[in-house]
Amino acid sequence: MVGINKRFGAVAANVDVNLNIQSGTVHGIVGENGAGKSTLMSVLYGFYTCDSGTIDVFGKQVLIRNADDAIALGIGMVHQHFMLVDTLTALENVMLGAEPHWLLQKADGTVRSKLETLMQATGLHVKLDSLVADLPVGDRQRLEILKALYRGAKVLILDEPTAVLTPQETEHLFGVLRVLREQGTTILLITHKLKEVMRLCDSVTVMRGGRVVKELAIADASIEVLAESMVGRKVQMGRVDGDVKQPGAELLIAKGITVRDNLGVVRLDNIDLTLRAGEIVGIAGVSGNGQSELLDVLSGLLTPKDGALKVCGQSFNAQSWLNPLQARELGLAHVPEDRHARALVMEFAAWESAVLGYDGRRDYAMFGWMNHNGMRNATASMMEKFDVRPRDTKLGSSKFSGGNQQKLVLARELGQQPKVLLVGQPTRGVDIGAIEFIYSQLRQMRDGGCAVLVVSSELDEILALSDRVIVMNQGRVAGELAIADCTETGIGMLMTGGH
Repeated sequence: MVGINKRFGAVAANVDVNLNIQSGTVHGIVGENGAGKSTLMSVLYGFYTCDSGTIDVFGKQVLIRNADDAIALGIGMVHQHFMLVDTLTALENVMLGAEPHWLLQKADGTVRSKLETLMQATGLHVKLDSLVADLPVGDRQRLEILKALYRGAKVLILDEPTAVLTPQETEHLFGVLRVLREQGTTILLITHKLKEVMRLCDSVTVMRGGRVVKELAIADASIEVLAESMVGRKVQMGRVDGDVKQPGAELLIAKGITVRDNLGVVRLDNIDLTLRAGEIVGIAGVSGNGQSELLDVLSGLLTPKDGALKVCGQSFNAQSWLNPLQARELGLAHVPEDRHARALVMEFAAWESAVLGYDGRRDYAMFGWMNHNGMRNATASMMEKFDVRPRDTKLGSSKFSGGNQQKLVLARELGQQPKVLLVGQPTRGVDIGAIEFIYSQLRQMRDGGCAVLVVSSELDEILALSDRVIVMNQGRVAGELAIADCTETGIGMLMTGGH
């Protein structure tokens, strides 16, 4: 890609971008939210047409006007938010728009045979007759890659491929990508996770402000160099020296929390938990071991089968459990793990999403009438304080990047100055500059006397933030450690059922 320029009105998303990718390599493309990475890849995949510049694919200059052109040239893209139809089977999703025969029964057999050969060759195994709605996240991603390969992709663009994967699923994906590379597939990896770039990529391009600011072989790169190039300054990501505080009063006490799902499977098994003022407690564990259910119970979204809860002096039991309205009134705020499903209404303007759950506040409403001006003014202040970009209160929530959506949710919940703060996956899909900012905000909440609970699938994040770490395995507390006693190996052992 040579001299690529792309503007959206007054915003220059790509400015004179040159990108040179060697065939049969894994090439990382990194940068903060809004750096122009996804726009550049959308130009390559035909979602956008560049205002100027040229593209050569396998030594030949090409014109890419739409995704059909890109697919015909052997370019495939797997988006961060999957492009699958939940009510169709995995096989039908692959066939959709690429049916090899007008008679569907004949097409079914042809596609199935080709996919079984592909799955055997790549290790991308998916149950072809399962509805997409019934597939776990890792299988959906494998299906997206299969769909691209079925259409003949020789260049595969992956946008934040590990954002919603468990560590085990990430390892499996990396194994598959290495196999594809060995088979000659060229892979372009857009990611915020610099450790993954260092582990998987052969080379890397850093973008900032719509421009390429650094290109280097991975042998010449380091996490520190990449982070500084992305942000334009040195970045503090690890623990802050001397950052262990003496906790205060007990603000949340949970005893004997037990949860069964609709099939009777135990998801939480007799959990005890205490959160104190002025400390951050990290919950570590492989995804699916009860962390999500714990957040739901403590925030009032899920009633346990058994157990007791005390929040800021008020007691609840399984027969009369906390609800989200009471939680807010008591000073308990919640940043959900899934911001799209639980934290935002994607069709709402930013100012509407920024007041969700707090619209009854005196400065937001009077005598039952909503004060829209007050809400918009408050949102503008939140955006300024939390560096939400762009600073447009009327822009749809869906139009913001994932990192800026997350900052908007954090601004809403932290802005209420809660006594207890529950945070799920605080930096999922967030760039490194925003991660540093979010960490500082959570530490400020703790230093101000808030009791903070952080659930994260990123062990580095747990170790960087926590004063105390609780490890969960199969719905139970497998261990509890002061941060001084934590090691990656020790926590990893507890996460997998060891001692």
